[in-house]
This record gives sequence, structure tokens and C-alpha cells, in this order.
Amino acid sequence: MAVRTPDPDPSDSGDELPEFGSDGVSDASNPGWLSEFELAEARRRLPMLYVEAVPVRTDGSGQVTDIGILLRATPLGEMKRTIVSGRVRFGETVRDALFRHLENDLGPMAFPLLPASPAPFTVAEYFPLPGVSAFHDDRQHAVSLAFIVPVTGTCEPRQDALEVTWFSPEEVVSDALAAEMEGGRGALVRQAVAHLGLIR
Repeated sequence: MAVRTPDPDPSDSGDELPEFGSDGVSDASNPGWLSEFELAEARRRLPMLYVEAVPVRTDGSGQVTDIGILLRATPLGEMKRTIVSGRVRFGETVRDALFRHLENDLGPMAFPLLPASPAPFTVAEYFPLPGVSAFHDDRQHAVSLAFIVPVTGTCEPRQDALEVTWFSPEEVVSDALAAEMEGGRGALVRQAVAHLGLIR
């Protein structure tokens, strides 16, 4: 199953992006935004940069107690599990992209705690051909910076995320959950849990 990382909705008023023109041409007022045709062409020729986040809840001592996994409907109507994910825009810092996607997927009251200097726990490469790596996206070659981000507020998924489910570190690394996750993201979540030192 290909990873179906959502692309930002240009009509979302909170995203401050121009709407696509009827002719599919990008808006001159925002040269960093690509039309659907331009995006398809770029995906054919260039690796795309993404950020991904594994949201976690911690106790008073900072120990991770729960890991949040999103539920999404695919374009084919299938229900799949995933994590927070999205492209980095032209001219946007990785930190700003990470915060934007966390807010888009978890809602404005999630209150993510981004460190002063965000550093990914791993870099994942998604390829259009299965088998090149553990990660697959039939649309493109994508390079993803993956982060673990504590959230302290109330998560109310929006856009195409239907819900966020909180799993214990033991539950989140199960084979059953990995089978529900798209694009090989079960392996990415396992890497996050291992990075936190919660599994051996």
C-alpha cells in the first residue's frame, strides 16, 4: 500500500494559500505554490522533502506513556493508520513545517512542544518502487525528516484525519498495528520507540 501523505488544501483559510486556478496554473502571488500539473512534474523529477511527527504523551518525569496514531481514509475508501506528515514548502523552515502539520492534523489545541533546535530521530526515504527501502509511496521519491514530538493539549484531528488513538509503547509496536499502517510507517514508529529506549 502506498503512503498517502496528504497535500495541503489550498482553500483552507488557515493555510493562507491561493486557490488553484481553473486552468491549473500556479498563482503568481505565491510562486512557491505549485499547480497540480507542476507538482506532478516535480514529483517525476525531484525528491520531495517531508516532515513526519510521532506525537507522544509523557508523565511528570518526562517518560513517554502513550504514542498517538492517526486514522485516515484513503482515496479508495480504505481505513489506514498513519502519523503526522506533510511537505515542506519553499521558503519554509523545517520547524515551521513541523508545527503547521501538527496543528493541521491534531488541531490547534494539541500544544506540541518543539525543542529549541529540532533534530530528527531518523531520515526515511520513500520510493515509488516497492522493495528499495522499507518505505513506499507510488507517487514519488520523498525524503522525510522524522521527529518525536510531545503534545500537552487536546487532540482533535481535522482535515482528512478522522481520529487519533493513543497506544502504549508495547501496543504500538505490535505486528497487527504495523499491518494497518500505510507506506511502511509501522517500521518508522518502531524506530521511534526504539530511539526512546522503550523496547529492546
